[in-house]
Amino acid sequence: MLIELAVLFLILALVAYILGARGIAGFSMDIAKWLVIIFVVVAVVAFIL
Repeated sequence: MLIELAVLFLILALVAYILGARGIAGFSMDIAKWLVIIFVVVAVVAFIL
């Protein structure tokens, strides 16, 4: 679920960047980055437990 949202925000950021909305693109990339970080942390915790 988290990784799907991260990919969605990454695609949104790329489309926004191509269309010239650099503020929205940067914000979407930040969201995608944090979702990937959260996904990795949850995956590591699940792997340890």
